[in-house]
Amino acid sequence: MAKHLLLLLWVLFLSCWTATSAEYMRYKDPKQPLNARIKDLLDRMTLEEKVGQMTQIDRSVATPEIMRQYSIGSLLSGADSVPFPKATPKDWVDMINGFQNGSLNSRLGIPMIYGIDAVHGHNIVYKATIFPHNVGLGATRDPDLVKRIGAATALEVRATGIPYAFSPCIAVCRDPRWGRCYESYSEDPKIVQSMTEIIPGLQGEIPANSRKGVPYLGGKLTYCYSYHASHLKLHRDKVLACAKHFVGDGGTTKGINENDTVIDRHGLLSIHMPAYFDSIMKGVSTVMVSYSSWNGKKMHAHRELITDYLKSTLRFRGFVISDWEGIDKITPVPHSNYTYSVEASINAGLDMIMVPHIYTEFIDTLTDLVKKKVVPMSRIDDAVRRILRVKFTAGLFENPLAEYSFADQLGSQAHRDLAREAVRKSLVLLKNGENADSPLLPLPKNASRILVAGSHANNLGYQCGGWTTSWQGQGGNNITAGTTILNGILNAVDPRTEIVYSENPSVDFVKSHNFSYAIVVVGEPPYAETKGDNLNLTIPEPGLSTMNNVCTSVKCVAVLISGRPLLVQPYLPSIDALVAAWLPGSEGQGVADVLFGDYGFTGKLPFTWFKNVDQLPMNYGDSHYDPLFPLGHGLTTEPVAA
Repeated sequence: MAKHLLLLLWVLFLSCWTATSAEYMRYKDPKQPLNARIKDLLDRMTLEEKVGQMTQIDRSVATPEIMRQYSIGSLLSGADSVPFPKATPKDWVDMINGFQNGSLNSRLGIPMIYGIDAVHGHNIVYKATIFPHNVGLGATRDPDLVKRIGAATALEVRATGIPYAFSPCIAVCRDPRWGRCYESYSEDPKIVQSMTEIIPGLQGEIPANSRKGVPYLGGKLTYCYSYHASHLKLHRDKVLACAKHFVGDGGTTKGINENDTVIDRHGLLSIHMPAYFDSIMKGVSTVMVSYSSWNGKKMHAHRELITDYLKSTLRFRGFVISDWEGIDKITPVPHSNYTYSVEASINAGLDMIMVPHIYTEFIDTLTDLVKKKVVPMSRIDDAVRRILRVKFTAGLFENPLAEYSFADQLGSQAHRDLAREAVRKSLVLLKNGENADSPLLPLPKNASRILVAGSHANNLGYQCGGWTTSWQGQGGNNITAGTTILNGILNAVDPRTEIVYSENPSVDFVKSHNFSYAIVVVGEPPYAETKGDNLNLTIPEPGLSTMNNVCTSVKCVAVLISGRPLLVQPYLPSIDALVAAWLPGSEGQGVADVLFGDYGFTGKLPFTWFKNVDQLPMNYGDSHYDPLFPLGHGLTTEPVAA
């Protein structure tokens, strides 16, 4: 009897040991080396699972079951894709975790990665801090400020449970007629290079002596309470970054979005490529490809630049992602030969494809191309290996579910103070009186009566611009939380000073009210991408009429809200002072801080300011360089003693 019992126990032990051995999956063991985990998981995956990992779809078409069934590698929120209007951080976290649970229930339990456009703060999310667009940050010439903005943005993105931001845009805008010029830090590649400091702000500083080109995610690993289990767990405060749009998107002919960049190889590498080198050295995790072409060849199909240069020469080890339906546009008529577009893009070296809506067509097409050996399996394995490397680096296999712990970071006062600082440093004083002996700025706070006018003076949406709560942006003061420029002025002046606001006053109104001076705030309405392409660059009406009515009748400072230089030369004689405020974002108080002398003007032009559009393109160093204001121009003022 005893012998039988011992034998039974031995059999049970062997059975348990065998079961335990069979269940051990090396890729799930955080103690194993990264490359060993990647190889173990890659070896277990079917072709269908690999293709699923290469697919990124919009949240609007996703369900937990779709995530599980297709092993979808990534979800994104397109610029208008939110859980619902005015969703809270908790709403975002709950939505994302619902999708993630679907991924975790797939055969291998590979977590998905959620991405979002956070291009001037967490700009799609209601009540997030909206920082100045890149054009304004370029005017600050302050890489440390940009790094701090990256860190603040990372915290706000994490507040909604998202680990991946499609930022920064490191385009070098060479023509202000381009509708994305405000997403560029400067026409000068050296300034753009310096602003790649936003990457360690977003991702954390790479360790000293680490391998260059390897994706990195650092930051503090802080203990926080998990609502999924009754225990404390580690949680990151940084997000994965994405350098975009590779490469030459800011150099297209006439600044037409998605157009052809006609330039020799030396020009491409010396003007448009340097910031990618810096980004890769700083551990950027992903690179997004541009819609544009280089000398007639679409970037989404450009093997020489993606595989041979980015991956081989620059030794980038993260993954390369397409833009929104970017591969469709490889053909002159988008989506007209989709099989060719899939083949060309994958063989060119793209790893993850943003197919926001019609994802099954991509999955089926790529799977078929691999089975027919048109796309080699080695290319699929390279793509998936890169995607898994980023996911392991991000800690998604250990902590796949988002937490509520950073919810209080969204729109925090510390971040709004930082945005206000950025606004102050971004303002460029183009003109200040007829000469240095008769400046208008800084303005006195104790004037008896001040006129504030213009379409942009009391419009939060206008001062934030495109990519704010929606793709194209929108006007109004209810789109998010913030302070308009008018409110900033009201807060800044002496309590006894009367502020009269009139959006578009007549000449008679201005002359009859005995104003000490006027502040006129005008500019462009919000826009994004192709809808912002503009061949004339005039100040839209009623801005010109308002400026003319006011500035011909009383001393005035004109504050221009725009994503780029606009045509101002004909109007300069009637304007006493002119300020380029760019697209300052949610903290309009920063404009008032400098107008009234609490801080001095320090910003410098990140772009050449043209006299007329016939001069364009015109950049510093060109033989025909004859600007109204050159690159780097910016008058300064001293703060007024309290």
